[in-house]
Amino acid sequence: MKRLNIITGHYGSGKTEFAINYALRLKEAFGSATICDMDIVNPYFRTHDASEFLMQSGIKVIAPEYAGTNLDLPSLPSDIFSVFADRSAAAVLDVGGDEDGAIALGQYYPHIKQEDYDMFMVVNTKRPDTSDAESIISLAREIQAVSRCNITAIVNNANLSYLSGKDDFIGSFEVLDEVSQKLGVSVKYIAGSPDILAQLDSDAEKFPMQLFMQLPFDAFA
Repeated sequence: MKRLNIITGHYGSGKTEFAINYALRLKEAFGSATICDMDIVNPYFRTHDASEFLMQSGIKVIAPEYAGTNLDLPSLPSDIFSVFADRSAAAVLDVGGDEDGAIALGQYYPHIKQEDYDMFMVVNTKRPDTSDAESIISLAREIQAVSRCNITAIVNNANLSYLSGKDDFIGSFEVLDEVSQKLGVSVKYIAGSPDILAQLDSDAEKFPMQLFMQLPFDAFA
């Protein structure tokens, strides 16, 4: 695991769930970790929503001042620069998944290029915009062009949220194998709940995840 980790993925990919779980694993590996909410595009399913749990777990959370409110002010806190200044702590940058979201990442490229980083693209083939190899490859290239950062690995997170099952991964392996070959990066992780992962046979490392993001209607249950 590398010190600096960038997590990107289209809306509905589960990138924020993966970012939170990856930060928890980094904390175990490095002793200290920071997670930065850099998603200025999507107001829902933000890292900030799990900030209390993360801080209780000893993980520093950096988020826009108005994250978690109904104010639409797409600005990033200056605290993000501390991630590049303090190289003793591991860090996760949770970035908006389309080219607009990647613009926010691009402004930090002069600092990022000085490190050996990982940039994970989380893909959910059950989402309409990322259901085929061509769409995923196009999105990946747009993100790379705008951010000036290279995707280093793919995370297979095929799911239908709380309705997910083993069958949701059927077809995703073939699609992402094609993406992997054409982009020249590996499918490093297959992410999901422990019970589903136990039923799957894959060359990629299995990455069991806890779920932290609450669906809007769950708040009224």
